[in-house]
Amino acid sequence: MKKDFLKYQAQTSPYPLGMEVSHAEGSYIYDTNNKKYLDFVAGVSAVAVGHKNERVNNAIKDQLDQYSHVMVYGEYAQHPAVAYCKLLVQNLPENLNKVYLVNSGTEATEGALKLARRITGRSQLISCHNAYHGNTMGSMSVMGFEERKQIFRPLIPDVDFITFNNEEDLQKITTKTAGIILESIQGGAGFIQPQNDFLRKVRERCNATGTIMIIDEIQPGFGRTGKLFGFENYNAIPDVIIIGKGMGGGMPVGAFVADEKHMDLLADNPKLGHITTFGGHPVIAAACLATLQEILEKELMPKAIAKEKLFRTLLVHPLIQEIRGKGLMLAAMTSSAEITNKVIFKCQDKGLILFWLLFEGCAIRITPPLTISEDEIKEGCAVILEAMDEILNEIH
Repeated sequence: MKKDFLKYQAQTSPYPLGMEVSHAEGSYIYDTNNKKYLDFVAGVSAVAVGHKNERVNNAIKDQLDQYSHVMVYGEYAQHPAVAYCKLLVQNLPENLNKVYLVNSGTEATEGALKLARRITGRSQLISCHNAYHGNTMGSMSVMGFEERKQIFRPLIPDVDFITFNNEEDLQKITTKTAGIILESIQGGAGFIQPQNDFLRKVRERCNATGTIMIIDEIQPGFGRTGKLFGFENYNAIPDVIIIGKGMGGGMPVGAFVADEKHMDLLADNPKLGHITTFGGHPVIAAACLATLQEILEKELMPKAIAKEKLFRTLLVHPLIQEIRGKGLMLAAMTSSAEITNKVIFKCQDKGLILFWLLFEGCAIRITPPLTISEDEIKEGCAVILEAMDEILNEIH
């Protein structure tokens, strides 16, 4: 299978890991040799409630028995999508009250950027250095990592960049700025949290200039930081949020959420201001509803904070310089990309799945399912420490 995988399926890097997957359940993935791997990555933060979650799987099967795709987004009232949007809005601030369901996080970014320009009638967009908001042409335009996008230029014009947590840079937000987009916790940059009320200060500057504040919650969202969305930790309510990844229990989905008076602008002048064939797909929406119910009813959000404390207690080692992030969005930082690579590969050999971050080579991604148990955390951390001891002995 790996040979055919490399021959027939387009790759994203020269050296994919290439594990041949057989099945997955709970916090574990099994390969075709029935080797068991403890999953500390969760499909890069996407499998929020664990693999083969019974509630999510049953919701998908039940919906398949009723109907699947029947019409493009926005024309028919379909119960899974309506019920999901209602429950989501009931758990958001008052101004975030209308949901546009799409197919992925990057499409949600595209919709949010269009919405900011539609609301304000302005063109300028501002993002952050080392930001990642997706990989289509619009979202790549607000990616703050030139090495990854230079070859695809020209991109969307009139985009400027600031440094995350740099208050002086906020003066770049002016009455010419349609929107500023930033992550509540910078993901690809190394799980960097806002400092000194940075998000609140962005909010104040946006208020002063009439700029739309867009918060990307694709990675931090859906309970991973101990709150439903990351911005709730930082005393700032945005005008638009972008969501995806953990939203669908492992199914492909995204959305952007804003106030009704703003979102309705996409329906007229021009009509079809944003349109998508498969957004709000009933099977996917059923998975989203079940996932959100599971997160809320099983109290997975406060448990994420307790599990963070356990990780921080256990992961003490000379090769770990610090642990960044919040809740179950953590990055163990080593002194070099070489050490990080060795840890990740050694741990995979030992049956533990870790991964990288996009732009920070020294980071070891630790983003397990929110449902991971304390015993599984202890099991995985013991593997990490064992691998690091071996690497330390090799260095010495």
